[in-house]
Formats: sequence, structure tokens, C-alpha cells
Amino acid sequence: MPETAGVPAPASDSPFLHPFRAYTPASYTFPLPEGHRFPAYKYAGVRDRLAGLLPVLETPALRWADAARVHDPEWLRRWRRGEVTAAEQRAFGLPWSPGVVERARRAAGGSLAALHDALECGWGANLAGGTHHAFADRAEGFCLVNDAAILTRLALDEGWANRVAVLDLDVHQGNGTAALLAGEERAFTLSVHGERNYPFRKERSSLDLSLPDGVTDVEYLRVLRESALPALDAFRPDLLLYLAGADVLAGDRFGRFALTLDGVRERNRAVLTWAREVDVPVVTMMAGGYNRDHALTVEAHASVVLDGLEVFA
Repeated sequence: MPETAGVPAPASDSPFLHPFRAYTPASYTFPLPEGHRFPAYKYAGVRDRLAGLLPVLETPALRWADAARVHDPEWLRRWRRGEVTAAEQRAFGLPWSPGVVERARRAAGGSLAALHDALECGWGANLAGGTHHAFADRAEGFCLVNDAAILTRLALDEGWANRVAVLDLDVHQGNGTAALLAGEERAFTLSVHGERNYPFRKERSSLDLSLPDGVTDVEYLRVLRESALPALDAFRPDLLLYLAGADVLAGDRFGRFALTLDGVRERNRAVLTWAREVDVPVVTMMAGGYNRDHALTVEAHASVVLDGLEVFA
């Protein structure tokens, strides 16, 4: 079993009747301009919503050497030192600060900790991550380091898995993930996203399922069940990374879809039940969610953990 620095073993006297836990970087904050659109509120909100249902631990820090498995090392060093241009910060969508870099490192570290949990007990949960717009030497869309690509690379390189699938159900295409894993036959990138939404220049995933604006529960779930899950069956992964975006909900500021919370939960349960039934370890990551109703954003992100507890425990 691989070791993760800073991740404690489950306590023998745990009050919970299951082995599962989640990770959060909510305590790692950074300065933002007044009125900035980054939804910082949701990380503490999801942590608090899940309190008492499972242990919620602080995320360990990802090693920069592990980030460098998919990212350019000199580019990473420039970001750590603050040697970034105004154009790079605009593309990232956040102003540079030591805190924003450390927070990105911690968010990705939570995904890696969740991966080790998944290998141990079938499911691991990060209450952040899903930073799928990060490229080898380019940050975009609030994404600095690409945790899904890093986990895939680590799992394959270290022999923790032979075939890794990334199921990206954020409303925006996982362009960085697709680019970073292109040509890796042992990885399968599957993105279900809005065809007219950001990023406006799409990359090529192993399978892209593009949907129109306004798609509702019925159509979305049909595509999931008739196209996405059969594609996973055909690839036969032995590790699944699930980006459970909440920006598919109606009312999302950047989403353009019209799913309900019930539809999102049915989506989650379909994916997690598939993983359980075929005995594939699954890591869940939050990805995007920017609803005008902040409470709905929090509940939707928390729902993947609620559904995980229902399916696995």
C-alpha cells in the first residue's frame, strides 16, 4: 500500500461505523479582490455540512516533484516565486499570492490522499480539486496544477493501477486533462460538457460528449447511462477519478445546464454504483460550482459524499 505523508491511519476508536473520510483545504485561504467570482465560501460550507458524518481532515501538501510529473518544473518554480506575468494571472483567473499557490498544492494533495484511501477501501473523497483546466505550463480557469492528471501519472508510474479512467462531469470540458494525458493508452479521459461553454477552444479527450445549453435531468442521465458508463465498461479501468462538478445545476453563473439537485444526486449514485458493482476504486473531486444560490452549491458538492456513504457504506 503506498504511503502518503501527513495522512493518518483510521483511528481504532473512531465513532464512525465506516472507514471513509474526506479531505479539505478550507483553512488555506488567500486574498481576493472585493466581489471576486471565485466561490471561496463553498469549501468551508461543504466541510461544515459533512461534519459528524465522517472524519474531515486537512489536506496534506502535494510534493512539487509529483506535480512535475505532468507540469514543467521551471514553470512551477516561477509560480512558487511569484515570477508570473499579468497575462498569466488573467488566464488563471486569480491574482498571484503565496497563499493561492499553497492552496493549489493543498487541494491537489487532498486528491492524492483520497486516492490512497480509494486503493485501501474502495472510495476516497476530496472536498476540493478537479482542477482540470491546468496544462503542462499554463494555468487557466482557477486551475494551477492538474490533480487528475497527476494522480493518473502517479498511479500508472508507481504500479497502483494499470488502466485509469477520468470521468469529468463538470459542465466545462476538461481541456487540460485531455492535453496532459493525450497519447497515454492506459488512460481514458471522458468529458461530458456544454458544447457552447468555456473553454471555447476544446482539446480532444478520449471521448467527448458535448451537450446543448439548457439540458435537463432526463437527457443528461440518458447520455450518462447510454454513452458514458458503457464507454467505461469498454475501457475496463482499475481506477476511476470522478470530477463531480456542481456547475451542471440550473442557476449556475457559468453553467448553462438546467439539472436539479435530485438529478445531480441520481448522476452521482449512478457513477458510484457502477464503480462499486465492477469493483473499481473511485476518487471523487469537487470541480466547479458557482450557483447564484450559495446554499445549493454547498449542498450539491456535499451530495457526492452523502451519495458515496450511501453506496459504499
